[in-house]
Amino acid sequence: MRVLLLSAYDAESHKRWRRGLVAAFPGWEWTVLTLPARYFSWRVRGNSLSWAMGPERATLEQSYDLVIATSMTDLSALRGLVPALAALPTLVYFHENQFAYPKTGLAHQSVEPQILNLYTALCGDRVVFNSEFNRRTFLEGAATLLNKLPDCVPPQVMEHVATRSLVMPVPLEQELFNFAYGSGGKPDYFTISWAARWEYDKGADRLLSILESLETAGVDYRLNLLGQSFRKVPSELIEIQDRFAHRLLQVGFVESLEEYRKILAVSDVFLSTAYHEFQGLAVMEATALGAIPLVPHTMAYPEIYPASCLYESAAGAVQRMLALQSIKQRGGTLEPVPMAHYGWDNWREPYENAIRAACGL
Repeated sequence: MRVLLLSAYDAESHKRWRRGLVAAFPGWEWTVLTLPARYFSWRVRGNSLSWAMGPERATLEQSYDLVIATSMTDLSALRGLVPALAALPTLVYFHENQFAYPKTGLAHQSVEPQILNLYTALCGDRVVFNSEFNRRTFLEGAATLLNKLPDCVPPQVMEHVATRSLVMPVPLEQELFNFAYGSGGKPDYFTISWAARWEYDKGADRLLSILESLETAGVDYRLNLLGQSFRKVPSELIEIQDRFAHRLLQVGFVESLEEYRKILAVSDVFLSTAYHEFQGLAVMEATALGAIPLVPHTMAYPEIYPASCLYESAAGAVQRMLALQSIKQRGGTLEPVPMAHYGWDNWREPYENAIRAACGL
């Protein structure tokens, strides 16, 4: 099978998904086009122009059996600009959708990224979401938007997408389940890891509140404050580095994947404070490596983790960590959450079935 794979905003989770997908089907002929994950507004609106009128056009006009595109791809415009793509079967993969992001407080919120998401979904013979939360919020959000439009909105637009949609996560790399982090086991102190993009939607304010409560409770812990930072860093993360310097082990982005995984593997708890998460690969990775996930009780998390790993408030998160620390202090074992069913070995066949269904096979 000859497959054209388009990742128009190639963020880290998108890279992991496409690399895993290509590796899962080595007998197929893959052509991959990507664009860097920066300048969001321009990228999501301009990727069709960049590719169709750039040096990639010759690649787009080659012969393929299928197009697989991420939801960031402006697929309807790209098909118009490159007619050779118009009749090809298409599978669209949604890592996220533009209807479920928390508001930033900016005065103007453009609906254009939402419209582009909808148009790309309508181009898909199969539309795959990485979680049911992602699927549901997309369908509900797009329906709400269409209901606000003044006229000429065709009926059953969302039914067209819904009947072609299914849920398949970004699978985990199989090597995670055999990762060896060295001898000696986990350290004696209680270790918490937090890893996310250092941006507004990852809940730095919630993290600060939890750390303050841990201090008040007299918990002896250490913290890995991990993730990629950008030009504008949430003030709470700067405050945490100042006020809790005595608790910090590793701070910032870890370049080495092996070293990053070693940090997670010796962590007792992996804490998420996110305000939006469509799947949460970082939490899944840490859980596969043996850390206990502690995550909000909303978004995609209840689909993945047992109730014992979910919290409803900062106080609830602290209570759970106190309980886990007590178990460790008494010499007990913190039972890991099984994650092997999210490995690529278990998802290769469902992916192949969805791809062949998109092709009408």
